[in-house]
Amino acid sequence: MGSGNTEGTGRLRSAWTAAEVNLAAAVCAAQFAVAATVWWVGTFDDDDHGAGLGGGLAAFGLLCLLVFGPPLLAGLGLLHAVTCTMPAAALARLARRRARGPETAWHLALVLLLGTVWAALAVLLLHLAPTGTGTLLLAVSGVLPALALARARRRERLTGRPQEEQRVWLRSALLALGACVLVVAAGTVGLATGLIREYEPPKLGADRLTGVWRGDHGAVLRLRAGGRAELSAVPAQPEFGDVTTKEFTRCDGTGKWFLDTAGRYDPYADGPASGRRDGVVVRVGDCGHDTYWTIGGTEAHPELFVLFGDPDAGDLRVLRRG
Repeated sequence: MGSGNTEGTGRLRSAWTAAEVNLAAAVCAAQFAVAATVWWVGTFDDDDHGAGLGGGLAAFGLLCLLVFGPPLLAGLGLLHAVTCTMPAAALARLARRRARGPETAWHLALVLLLGTVWAALAVLLLHLAPTGTGTLLLAVSGVLPALALARARRRERLTGRPQEEQRVWLRSALLALGACVLVVAAGTVGLATGLIREYEPPKLGADRLTGVWRGDHGAVLRLRAGGRAELSAVPAQPEFGDVTTKEFTRCDGTGKWFLDTAGRYDPYADGPASGRRDGVVVRVGDCGHDTYWTIGGTEAHPELFVLFGDPDAGDLRVLRRG
């Protein structure tokens, strides 16, 4: 708790009132919901790597989102309020007592400073890109709650009525819901009109596929010209079990590879050939079954991936150019 400036009544006003903490948390939770929706719409043109929730799993996932989403967002909003917005508010009050300038300006400056500190910790601990979208959003995540607090304080000074605590969460939830609906509608219209293009995998010939591909845990796949393949700790379909199992083996040794341009060897492919994706079939003796590496990524940054297990909840493994 921090003591604030002397008001006209001569009383010290706390910078950590319950109403202000509630307001900061509610606004932050709302912006997190909208940011998550914008991110989801931004994946409309991404490669889903053959995975997805369908049927009953999709309904179950939606139910979990509706049940656990609101309390999770509320918890994140409260955490942000007590670690960023409100500490910056207390420091702003203290700074204004010792220096000139409006309290709102101090609050915005300090909330940006604290947000940058938390973003830097996220870069170090979570290995986020220093200039990535997530890092930048985390750095500025306290701006909107700080502006909401400034507006509420100004309104309290003008009306003489304290801030309402009961309705702030309901209002934030309704505003967030409306904004999320608008974002989803805009994304849907973008897909329908072609402003957002659906993902299309790159078309790679054997010459583009030849080279070194690397994955996690030291996986290295070398595709040589002429169809020779060299593997080191490369995931492969197990010799026993069907395609729906998540279990896989890691292969070392040499084998053969070839390009499949019609998806005939893709164990997950069904329907017309026009809907199938190109891939690379890798065969290694005494090391499981043939493994179908689907071509993904982009022309500039191609990928090879395989999904072990059920597409609704499989184990995705990706190789990228070395």
